[in-house]
Amino acid sequence: MQLQSGGVDLDAVRTFVAAADAGQFQEAAADLAVTQQAVSKRIAALEKDLGVRLFTRTARGARLTIDGQAFLPHARELLRVEQRATDSVRPGRRALRVDVISRRIAPAAALRDFHRAHPDVELDVVTLGDSGADAAIAAVASGTIDASFRAVTMPARQLPDGIKTAHVIDDPHQLLTGPAHELASAGSVRPADLAGHRIWIPGILPGTEWAAYYDDLAAEFGLTIDRIGPNFGTEHLLDVLAGSRELASLVGEHTRLLWPAHYDLRRIPVRDPAPVYPHSLIWHGDNPHPALSTFRRFLRSIQPSQPGIRTWAPAWAASLTKPARARSRE
Repeated sequence: MQLQSGGVDLDAVRTFVAAADAGQFQEAAADLAVTQQAVSKRIAALEKDLGVRLFTRTARGARLTIDGQAFLPHARELLRVEQRATDSVRPGRRALRVDVISRRIAPAAALRDFHRAHPDVELDVVTLGDSGADAAIAAVASGTIDASFRAVTMPARQLPDGIKTAHVIDDPHQLLTGPAHELASAGSVRPADLAGHRIWIPGILPGTEWAAYYDDLAAEFGLTIDRIGPNFGTEHLLDVLAGSRELASLVGEHTRLLWPAHYDLRRIPVRDPAPVYPHSLIWHGDNPHPALSTFRRFLRSIQPSQPGIRTWAPAWAASLTKPARARSRE
């Protein structure tokens, strides 16, 4: 295949560099596994494209002209750029692309732990955002990403051909309140204790897996989950909660949140049972990226985060393969 860059044939550029390094067209032909005639034709075509002579023939071979000497470092850089471009999309050469929905949540923490354990594996952490599991599955199927963390509400038999999933992380919930909230001083709360309180989670999109999760959670424990109002982001949520006596929210235990000290927000564990959000890893069974199997083995090796703690998850999560190990505490 002949790749073009600004009208210049990169195969010809590669041949020029080989001839410059070898000092002879015959030796360059052997290195490139082509005929000497092919080398001569490529060099002649490159000289025609550039409008200059690159070599002077001598009794000892081929010597670079002044123009050839000037072009050589740029030719090498063209080939380096080509290599970087192909490596950026070639499995095994490019980084392992993993979707984590948000860089604040438990899957992102798991990726950080993986990076610390395997610093030699190059990662490309992407966030497909609030597009839902169907979009993530489509991205995995097309090869746009190598894997995605999502809650999977459908049975495995309903997944597209070749798509694999494994239940890998149970992330317990915490109640997030401001200092004036009725439950702010509690050491822990039960789901039943939250009945009658407004749990504000703006931005829940109907039809998504997290909407299904919170619908089931509310139905199971008689909770009022308020999704009213536009989602202005995490910072706005924290600002509102800090000054509210009525509103609280639910966040994952491993979700990273930062706020000004004067907000004095409280993160209160939810226990007896502890609602857990069931993250699964989604990948394609034919994905050839060598780091993917390493990443999956790492997820299986993570130690239990809350041994002995009674948990709750939606009925559809119970049909998933239970993670042998959950995320460790940080």
